[in-house]
Amino acid sequence: MNSKEYISSGILESYILGHASPEEAGILECVMKNNAEVKEAFEEAQKTFEMLATVQAVTPPEDLKSKIWAKIQQEQPVEEQKPVIPLQNNIQKIDLEEKNQVVKSDKTSGWRNFAIAASLLFLLSTGVNLYWMNSQSEIDKQLVKMESDKKMNQVAMQNMQQKLDVFANPDMKKVVLAGVEKHPEAKATVLWDSASKDIYLSANSLPKAPEGMQYQLWAIADGKPVSAGMYTEDVDSRIAISNITNAQAFAITLEKKGGSEVPTMENMYVMGGV
Repeated sequence: MNSKEYISSGILESYILGHASPEEAGILECVMKNNAEVKEAFEEAQKTFEMLATVQAVTPPEDLKSKIWAKIQQEQPVEEQKPVIPLQNNIQKIDLEEKNQVVKSDKTSGWRNFAIAASLLFLLSTGVNLYWMNSQSEIDKQLVKMESDKKMNQVAMQNMQQKLDVFANPDMKKVVLAGVEKHPEAKATVLWDSASKDIYLSANSLPKAPEGMQYQLWAIADGKPVSAGMYTEDVDSRIAISNITNAQAFAITLEKKGGSEVPTMENMYVMGGV
C-alpha cells in the first residue's frame, strides 16, 4: 500500500476520533515519523477536525446558572417550626436544649448547603454535557457528509477517467450524429472500436428522455436498421452498449423503455454517416 492509499484508508480520521486500535495507532505513529506525506495529511486532517469543532461549538446561555439556582430554591422543602414549650423551672435544661438546637441547626444548614452545591454542580454538568453531545452530533454529521462527498467525487473521477480512456483509444472511430429537421439542436457521437467492434455512445446533448421512454441507437447496415443498444446516462461514453461489425450510418430514436424491434421514424432525433 502506497502513501496515498494509506491516507485514503480512513486511518487518520479513526486515530483522531480515538477509534483506532492500539496496533493501528502504533503503526500510524511509526509511519508519520518516517513519511512526511502521511504526517502532513495527518496534520491537515487534525486542523479540519479542530475547525469543525470550533464552528459547531455551542456556548450555554448566560442566564442558565441563574435559572438553575432559582429552580433549586423553589424545590427546597419548608421546615415546620415546632412550638417552643417554656420551662421556667429548669433553666439549665433550656440552655442545654438551645445548645443542641444550635448544633443541629448548624449541621442541617451545612448539609443543606452541600446538597444545594452538589445539585447545582450536577445540573451545570448535565447542561454542559447536553450542549457538548449536541455539538458532537453535528460534527459526526459533518464527517459523514464529508465522507459521502469524498466517495461521490471518487466515483465521478473514475467515470471521467473511463471516458478519457475510450476517447484516447487510437482504434476508436468517431461518428458525429447531427439533429434531424424536427430536432436541429440535438446531437450525439458514436465511438466505434475498429479492433473490437464495440460501440460506445455519447448522447448527453440529447433532451432528457420522458418518463417511461428511452433512447435507442440503430446501426444502418445495407439499408436495414439494426438495434445497436439502449442508452442510459450511467453508460455514457464509458461502457460499450453493443458490438457492431458492419454499418454505413447510425441513428437514434426515442422508444418505449426497453427498446423496440424496429425504429419509430417519427421519433428520430439524430443521424450520421460513417
